[in-house]
Amino acid sequence: MAEAEGGEDGFESSLRPKSLKEFVGQHKVREQITLLINSAKARGESAEHILLAGPPGLGKTTLAMIIAHESGAPLRVTSGPAIQNAGDLAAILSSLLEGEVLFIDEIHRMSKSAEELLYLAMEDYRIDVMVGKGPGATSIPLDLAKFTLVGATTRSGMLPNPLRDRFGFTAHLEFYSAPELTRVLERAARIMSIDLDEPALSLIASRSRGTPRIANRLLRRVRDFSLVKGGGESQQDTVAQALELYEVDAQGLDRLDRAVLVALAHKFDAKPVGLSTLAIAVGEEPETIETVVEPFLIREGLIARTPRGRQITPAGMAHLG
Repeated sequence: MAEAEGGEDGFESSLRPKSLKEFVGQHKVREQITLLINSAKARGESAEHILLAGPPGLGKTTLAMIIAHESGAPLRVTSGPAIQNAGDLAAILSSLLEGEVLFIDEIHRMSKSAEELLYLAMEDYRIDVMVGKGPGATSIPLDLAKFTLVGATTRSGMLPNPLRDRFGFTAHLEFYSAPELTRVLERAARIMSIDLDEPALSLIASRSRGTPRIANRLLRRVRDFSLVKGGGESQQDTVAQALELYEVDAQGLDRLDRAVLVALAHKFDAKPVGLSTLAIAVGEEPETIETVVEPFLIREGLIARTPRGRQITPAGMAHLG
């Protein structure tokens, strides 16, 4: 049986590693963050501000939670879209405790006024609060507790330079290899009490687009399939049948990926097309195409970005057959 939405979120939370030792993959980033945290502990100070950049589903939120846990500090979580103005951010910053970790997801989507307030807070640990309006308005400096800001972004290029420069360290998260994803799935299968052998888990990993979130989601769908429909001749057969039902092909492309390729190949005759036009053609938001679909298709060499727009490659045409 498939879980309700709340159950899905609960599983997602239970699958998150609690420490850097448990965290699979991102070897270089783990080493760098470990060094930062241990250095800060040795100095008796808060860790420097950290920016986590990379496509969705690679573990940015999980790493933020681990950073707080390893630092022995409480964690405050918010997101860029939730901070609509400088007042929202000032309320959060002024309530932070000494050493607390503030995690801002989708930090590139903060309002400009909030960004400008954050510059001073990150550098000098103080903010200027405006009281009153018009000619009589006065600015009152407010000292803040020393805190560590962890920002996560899928589009680091959209961050203004003054904000990006104030982060002491930027971690660039990479897509996972199939063996790394197999290890992620082995751990998740143990936690969820799913009995699958390594070849079956490797098959799921090979179709997970290098992304742990997708791998865990496909694992749950395979579990649902085997519970309701029963197993095939082998565990690999069961996995293959489940992924076929959910329209995930051998290269990991799903319905939306193929819709983009079909639109580029047939609706636009394999010629370059703008992002907005492409998004309308497949019935999705431009941001979804740009942040979810495009990185994988470009990495696989199935589409290319050109000065005139997105264009399907010969490999993309071959994939469609």
